[in-house]
Amino acid sequence: MTKAPSSTVQSRRILLTGASSGIGYQAAVRMHRAGHQLILPCRDRSTATATLKKLSEETVQHQQERSPVSAPVMDLADLESIKQCADELLSIGQPIDTLILNAGLQYTGAAKAQLSSQGYELTIAVNHLGHQALSIRLLPLLDAGMSPRVVVTASEVHDSNSPGGRFGKPAGLGDLTGLKTGAGFEMIDGSSSFNADKAYKDSKLCNVLFARELARRLSLRSIQIPVLAWAPGLVIPRSSGGFFRYSRRYNEWGQRVFSLVVRDLLRISESAENAGSLLSRLATDQSLNTSPFSYRSNRLDGPGQHRFEEANVSKEAQDNNLAKSLWEVSAELIGLPTELPPASVSQC
Repeated sequence: MTKAPSSTVQSRRILLTGASSGIGYQAAVRMHRAGHQLILPCRDRSTATATLKKLSEETVQHQQERSPVSAPVMDLADLESIKQCADELLSIGQPIDTLILNAGLQYTGAAKAQLSSQGYELTIAVNHLGHQALSIRLLPLLDAGMSPRVVVTASEVHDSNSPGGRFGKPAGLGDLTGLKTGAGFEMIDGSSSFNADKAYKDSKLCNVLFARELARRLSLRSIQIPVLAWAPGLVIPRSSGGFFRYSRRYNEWGQRVFSLVVRDLLRISESAENAGSLLSRLATDQSLNTSPFSYRSNRLDGPGQHRFEEANVSKEAQDNNLAKSLWEVSAELIGLPTELPPASVSQC
């Protein structure tokens, strides 16, 4: 099993998307126990209430003095909801030390594309466009943070040569033909038929390209904010929540058999608990702030064994022109300027 090295860290204020279940929730538990202040946006009020209640019950015995936790409502599938949440946080004005872009949606097995509130294919809208909008809007709070950083949860499936990336249609964005058409697109590359599995792989490729381009643009500003992208491995929780909860709606028995074989027989998946520990470390360990951009992968070493290490991204993910184009097209779709605003405050 992967073990995240322990590290003595100063309390940080951390915003984490996707904290209601799976990797994000396990990371939130560990960071809350360590005394970090958490902002956990949830898609609706009922999810926010349930997440706070569950987190409180699971961490109550680990702290003498409880660190603050809030769960504002924010739906990553709705750009207006993201703006409202970001505006509320900006009005409060508390710095953000770590921004974790972790939420992920996959609905493999669905025959038809689902669309976001603005009419964009839902996987790309949640996994990529929503996170780009959130990070740009919250940049003033990151500028004011203590040794600020951005953490982006990607996946090895962004690489067609990886074990997971080799099955089914590979990730590939082409020249962004679909994305450039705006509302109503189903596939980023403009292919005629929707494929939910490829849409997810494409979104993870977007995550890496976005992280690299964000790091490049941030490095040109007076405040240095490193971007850490990572791949957690294949995580299959035993609970009904977590990453595969949407895919189960379309292929429940297929998902059950897949989970049984991969997690319990072959033992090549990672647990949400261990992946959450890694995400907590990425968010808080000061020794990881070593370069503008880095990518780490939780690679399988053998049954029940993973190795977390720095790795190379795929060839397509290294395409600087594609990263720039993706950023610019995405910025237009989310209605925000292409250029980042200049840093206007001094770091704490």
